[in-house]
Amino acid sequence: MNQLKLGLPKGSLQEASLQLFRRAGYEINVNPRSYFPSIDDEEIECMLIRAQEMARYVEDGILDAGLTGKDWILENQATVVEVADLIYAKQTFGTVRWVLAVPEKSSFQNVKDLEGKIIATELVNVTKRYLAQNGVKAKVEFSWGATEVKPPVLADAIVEVTETGSSLRANGLRIMETVLESNTKFIANPAAWDDSWKRKKMETVVMLLQGAIEAAGKVGLMLNVRRVDLDKVLAVLPALKQPTISNLSDPEWVAVNTVIDEKTVREIIPRLKEANAQGIVEYPLNKIVI
Repeated sequence: MNQLKLGLPKGSLQEASLQLFRRAGYEINVNPRSYFPSIDDEEIECMLIRAQEMARYVEDGILDAGLTGKDWILENQATVVEVADLIYAKQTFGTVRWVLAVPEKSSFQNVKDLEGKIIATELVNVTKRYLAQNGVKAKVEFSWGATEVKPPVLADAIVEVTETGSSLRANGLRIMETVLESNTKFIANPAAWDDSWKRKKMETVVMLLQGAIEAAGKVGLMLNVRRVDLDKVLAVLPALKQPTISNLSDPEWVAVNTVIDEKTVREIIPRLKEANAQGIVEYPLNKIVI
């Protein structure tokens, strides 16, 4: 039987990734004592790997495919196929930034002020290339963690990943510059991507994952309305493209089905009632495949 060896990110992205797969229709169960989660698809074998190492194992063919950040692909300078963007992160569905940060009270204003200084980071190679691009010579030290607490005693500055910047501010740091923007990517080993069966399997998984991401924060809305009031209802409704309108057994009535942002529901439903809509039903969405 053909099987796809798929790497899932262990660590900060793990839970968000597992939730994404569940919304996509895959049930993955993790045994805390094992690096091999079970999945309800016999054509997929999962392995938990730190995102920092994922691209290297996919490049070497130990894994056929995996989820990791653009940042770690660049850090490892890995030769992999970037199949798709999966725009999600551990807290929000979006991108993250690697930023150059310094103590709030320091005199540093930009990267050129760090000539001859010490910078701590996990993203060593990317940081070195960023300094070189700006003509700055500084010592870049690998940080094993707790990077935010190192300035000003153990380092003059750090390059750290952030979604909101709140952790940096809480540690008395301010952001000077953005070194890199990153998001999660579905990557493939080049030889696996050239295998027709594995490519088809990967394309199916990616389609379902992207559908789950597209559905995040959205709900479906169904309602009935008299034809004479249809234009008033349509004027209230936003939609991905156009609402679906179906005939009912009573020729004077139609059914309307659409997708809206969940945060707008409480504003839209009262306006729909005012436009004479009836039988309004809100329902959750797992996937939207466009």
